[in-house]
Amino acid sequence: QVQLVESGGGSVQAGDSLRLSCAASGRTFSQYAMGWFRQAPGKGRDFVAGVSRSGVRTDYADSVRGRFTISRDNDKNTLYLQMDSLKLEDTAVYYCAADRRFSVVDVTIVEGQYDIWGRGTQVTVSA
Repeated sequence: QVQLVESGGGSVQAGDSLRLSCAASGRTFSQYAMGWFRQAPGKGRDFVAGVSRSGVRTDYADSVRGRFTISRDNDKNTLYLQMDSLKLEDTAVYYCAADRRFSVVDVTIVEGQYDIWGRGTQVTVSA
């Protein structure tokens, strides 16, 4: 199975952009639907964005739709999250996750269906 390592987090100001990366080890990355989740202080972990195995289909939480873009490069075994127009409420630890599935077009949005998780990267947005 793959192992996931996130990077790219940091401290930015409201309105800025960041791009998160999630590097996957192993040669089976393309067999996994991938997702980004986030956990703000004192809150549960929430779905942010998901992408199908093929990369063709994506889905987003309403709170980030139009500002965040999820993508993947199966040749580089890497998942990305481009975050634009960042808001204070985007402050959280961001996790990438992998769900091994047969379908190449389905997006996984349910946290419990993901079985592999990275350790997270902190994103802090200030005024």
